[in-house]
Amino acid sequence: LSFIYFKTMVFTRFVEVGRVVVINFGPDAGKIATIIDIVDGKRVLIDGPQSVTGIHRQVIGVRRISLTDIVVAKLPRNSTQKNLLKAWTEQNTLATWEATAWAKKTKAKAARANTSDFDRFKIMVAKKQKSKIISDKLAQLA
Repeated sequence: LSFIYFKTMVFTRFVEVGRVVVINFGPDAGKIATIIDIVDGKRVLIDGPQSVTGIHRQVIGVRRISLTDIVVAKLPRNSTQKNLLKAWTEQNTLATWEATAWAKKTKAKAARANTSDFDRFKIMVAKKQKSKIISDKLAQLA
């Protein structure tokens, strides 16, 4: 018997110029940036652009970032703030990021963390009311 094996690419997110990343450690944790250049195997040069994301140009270790699926296309190495901002606006990168489940989950987690005790109480009461309405409707159908 002959078996045909298809070699498929295991990884789809590569450290490359133009890749949008999420910083997952340090004072800028949770913010997004773009890889501008690769310094070596363990460090990359990232930039926000600062006017959009608040991240200034800096060298950061690869362990401190998470790669996203978003790539800013045709971005040259060591591109300037002006070129990066232009590419971000043309390709609508921020809106693309905000539409991802990752960004929505992060935003929801931050909103949950900022709730007060009274807000959590109101949420609990609303859930109870919703549950009661659903159970009443199900009881009517049965």
